Amino acid sequence: MNLRQIEVFRAVMLAGSVTDAARMLHVSQPGISRMLGHIELQLGVKLFERSRGKLRPTPEARALYAEVEQVYRGVQRIDERARGLKSGGGLTLRVLASPSTALEVVPRAVSELAAQFPTARIYMETQLVREMVGQLARHEADVAISTLPIDHALLASRVVGSWSLACVFGAGHRFETRRSVGLRDVMEEKLIAFSPDTPQGRLIADWGRDKPAGHPAQIEVRSGQVACALAAAGAGVAIVDDLTARAWRSGRLGFRPVHRGPSFEVFAVHNENYPPSALAQAFVARVEASFRALRRSGGAAAAA
Repeated sequence: MNLRQIEVFRAVMLAGSVTDAARMLHVSQPGISRMLGHIELQLGVKLFERSRGKLRPTPEARALYAEVEQVYRGVQRIDERARGLKSGGGLTLRVLASPSTALEVVPRAVSELAAQFPTARIYMETQLVREMVGQLARHEADVAISTLPIDHALLASRVVGSWSLACVFGAGHRFETRRSVGLRDVMEEKLIAFSPDTPQGRLIADWGRDKPAGHPAQIEVRSGQVACALAAAGAGVAIVDDLTARAWRSGRLGFRPVHRGPSFEVFAVHNENYPPSALAQAFVARVEASFRALRRSGGAAAAA
């Protein structure tokens, strides 16, 4: 029996007559009668006793109906599952994020995604690029938001936003009167620097290679958040990514863009062998929107 035959047989069993079964299925009575005759002929079993417009199911029909109900419930579950996938139902999304994007941009996107897909499960963790590559390649994560480019044969990337350099300083610092801060001005200050072997340290060193050198840094860090904490405590000023600076901004810490500082791209990365789900695509779209919103709010704050 095919699914259409199962549907017709079940309708007749429930309705008790060809007329009512036809009404249930929105088809003609002759069509139902022909289908029943075809099913009985195909099975070689009499399924109904006909009497004065009514159909009385035989024991064979009742035995078949018990099996049909199981199949029908399975089909219903498949249909419900298919419709649920459209709204993220039962899906999971495993997100990796560079530390600076995990402060504001990615959490905003995850929050909005969770509201849109209330039955989806979302896992988020921060990772450095080398760990991201391994987890994505092994398909232990679905998508990563990386502040550094990733070049790997199994992975595909697309640009979703950007970040630039900012100078952070404690409340009351002379830089508060500036709209931006030049590298020469920063080098005149007590500097909190990134260790040379960190990605931030290498990027800043490459950018400042042909610019004037300042005093050797007394304090070195490996994290933008630690640099912000030290600057807020009055230990000096630091050049960090503007994503961390914006997220950290408070009454104890201020920041200004670095004048003529470079801009760097942010990437959404996934394993090419595993096409992104609708949930992953919606997440990446919200990350892009989150970057746009952050830029708008940042521009308004700088103008103020």
